[in-house]
Amino acid sequence: MFAMTLDAPGQPLRPEWRSDPEPGPGELRLVVRACGVCRTDLHVVDGELAPRGSSVIPGHEVVGVVDAVGRDVTEVERGERRGVSWLGQTCGQCRYCTEDRENLCDAPVFTGWTRDGGYADRIVARAEACVPLPETFSDVAAAPLLCAGLIGYRCWRKAQEGGPVERLGLYGFGAAAHLLAQLAIAQGQRVHAFTRTGDVEAQGLARALGCVWAGGSEELPPEPLDAAILFAPVGALVPQALRAVRKAGTVVCGGIHMSDIPSFPYALLWEERRLVSVANLTRRDAREYLPLAARVGVRSHVKVYPLREANTALADLRRGAFTGAAVLV
Repeated sequence: MFAMTLDAPGQPLRPEWRSDPEPGPGELRLVVRACGVCRTDLHVVDGELAPRGSSVIPGHEVVGVVDAVGRDVTEVERGERRGVSWLGQTCGQCRYCTEDRENLCDAPVFTGWTRDGGYADRIVARAEACVPLPETFSDVAAAPLLCAGLIGYRCWRKAQEGGPVERLGLYGFGAAAHLLAQLAIAQGQRVHAFTRTGDVEAQGLARALGCVWAGGSEELPPEPLDAAILFAPVGALVPQALRAVRKAGTVVCGGIHMSDIPSFPYALLWEERRLVSVANLTRRDAREYLPLAARVGVRSHVKVYPLREANTALADLRRGAFTGAAVLV
């Protein structure tokens, strides 16, 4: 198979040919049709998520077709389309797994970080981690849903735990935010989009999708927010988001990595504002979100790159060279 491999943090991905992997017990092999390029991939490539082995194939928004089935797999057949996302395996035995919070598993395996991912034309994955995809989504359109869409959905649910949300702020209007905005608007929420200063393209996309306001992250919205979700991995935005939410409002940090949060006056947190984080995702998230996204008509806005140009796609993501999401084919 052909793959783009990370040998060490900070190095470009290396193209290589290797033998096709064989699925073990409980595993599937898929022919990869598309793989999204996620900001978490940047954290892996840049070493902000410490390497767990000598090398790894990144990529965890994987759409493929099953071409080999391992022993003990009975519910999936060759030729079926499946998606593979970030949480590649859980222990099933720790406190969090038994409490139906597998996203917090004590011994997890992560696709594209601790096991090889989808920047390749073949991938082996645990069968239980491979989710069916609605037929309404093409391969390219489905790929960003498998992390950007799912983590956005989980953040959105977390934002509403403190009470009803009518006015929602999204900081960092990239892959996750542009997908979540469509879902939130379809559910009747007023969405405010916060972008890098001067990013008129992202602000234009936000308005085109139906956001009621779009501006720079340093600005305050025209009305107090009930909740705000941070997708940008910038700790300095936490105090800014707390300023933007009303009393009893919620700020959700949605990234797996974020720069340090600066000190801020207690007054920003007072009046029962909530500051929470979201970690990873669950199979239940996928079962709930993917049909919902299909039903409300969520559309992925993507820039497509050939697999061999994965380094270019990552560089473009790092410098904000496109709006929406990037997908390798």
